[in-house]
Parts: sequence; C-alpha cells; structure tokens
Amino acid sequence: MSETPLLQIGSARAVPESAAAARSRLERRARLLAHIGNGWHLVEAAIALAAGIVAGSVALEGFGIDSSVELLAGGVIVWLFTNGRGSSVAAERRAQQVIAVSFFLLAAYVTVASIYVLAGGHHPATSWVGIGLAAFTAPTMPLLARAKRNVGHALGSSATVSEASQSQLCAYLSIALLVGLLANALAGWWWADPAAALVIGAVAVKEGRDSWRGDSCDCC
Repeated sequence: MSETPLLQIGSARAVPESAAAARSRLERRARLLAHIGNGWHLVEAAIALAAGIVAGSVALEGFGIDSSVELLAGGVIVWLFTNGRGSSVAAERRAQQVIAVSFFLLAAYVTVASIYVLAGGHHPATSWVGIGLAAFTAPTMPLLARAKRNVGHALGSSATVSEASQSQLCAYLSIALLVGLLANALAGWWWADPAAALVIGAVAVKEGRDSWRGDSCDCC
C-alpha cells in the first residue's frame, strides 16, 4: 500500500499532504519560475535589441527576439496553471502548440535576417554590451531551465518541459552569440555574427518540432 507524503514542520509530524495539495504547490512553483524567468527576459530583450540595433548585429537582434518569445512562453505557462487549467489535457496541448509556434517565429526571423546580412555583406559593429550580456546569460540560464524542467516532470506537463527547453536554448544561444560577437570584435570576422544567428534559427526549429509533437518530456 502506497504512503501519502507527509509534511514536516520542525521535528513534528504534520498531516499527510493530499495529491491535490501537492499538485497545487507544484503549480504555484511553476508560475513563480515563469514569473522569475519573464522578469529577466524582459530586461534581456531590451538590452539585446537596443545593442543589436546600435551595432547592426542580427545575432543580437535575434537573441533579443528569442527573449521576447520566451516572455510569451512564460506567459503561456502562467495561463496554463491558473484557474484549474493545469489538469485539462486540451489546455496542456494548446499551451504546447503555442510554445512551438513561438519557436518557429523566432527561426523564421533570424534565418531571413541572417541570409539578408550575409548576401549584402553588412559588417556589424563591435558590441561589448552584447558580449557582456551573453557572458552573463550562458551560465545562469541552465539553472532556471533545470528548475523548470524538474517541476514540469513532477507535474507531467510537456508544455512546462517545453518552456524549460526554451530557457536551456537561451543558454545555448548565449554561447553561440558570444562566439560570434567575440569573433567579430577580436578577429574582424563579420560573418560570424549572422552565422551565429543561423545556429539560433536551426536550434529553434528543432525545439519547435519537438514541442509540436509533444516530445519534450521524453528528451529532457
């Protein structure tokens, strides 16, 4: 016979935590992590887009748009776990598809913009602000992604795991962005910037396909 988890308060033995109470606690945690992520992504998007426009960097602009997409995905998670929608299979699937579409929109933009820059031979300026942003984001985003993924698995929510994948993608993109910006700044390899953006687009397509098919809980 399975045992119901017990809540501990100091050394005292509290009443058993019901399955409904445990799920409610996990849903609150999912919303909190989404809000924390959205707070950072709002700052990240503003810095990346402004720096990208100033430097003429399609990689930075793509990174800023990715941050905006992650704001949308985080909002979807907050919506999913509000007013009891978290237990709805239809709401879960709808949330996952919205997140998938957000990946595809990101991929479409950075791919078109990168090809345009490469074809036109546009040389982006050095952006030390962008380099600093990428250097900060690369090691911090995996921590947030792991926390979101753990909650998603505990809830059995593919949409939540998909949204965690976006946070992990942000870390990968930060590395690609950092390499591209440093190559342009230190070696004058202007093409490294749009090339990094194309990497962003390729990874976004893969994550979008996985999210649309509902594969996210199996691949993390």
